[in-house]
Amino acid sequence: MYEIEYYTEKGYCPIMEFISELPPKAQAKILREIDLFQQFGLYLGYPHIKKLEGSYNKLWELRIKQSTDDFRIFYFGFDQGKFILLHGILKTSKKTPKTDLDISLRRLANYLKGCEQSES
Repeated sequence: MYEIEYYTEKGYCPIMEFISELPPKAQAKILREIDLFQQFGLYLGYPHIKKLEGSYNKLWELRIKQSTDDFRIFYFGFDQGKFILLHGILKTSKKTPKTDLDISLRRLANYLKGCEQSES
């Protein structure tokens, strides 16, 4: 079993907010995929997970298909067996919007900064 943490900023959890605004079937599919990810981690493999490249190579995406919709949840591996879910989107084009990737990177940096502060 792997540890899944939902990124939270000032009491706000963007992933849970994103999921809660979706139709019930999409919510169920995404939560099921997160459960599988928690169970298998990186062993879940492609097409369920994919490491991003280039300047976004610290990020991974959990890839969820529900009916005709493609959802992505961006995350990173924080520690041995611990993953932090950062940002979720409904993918509407072939290319993932740079703004969503940048949001994910900013949240990753904020998360790591918070960890440094709690250690000092």
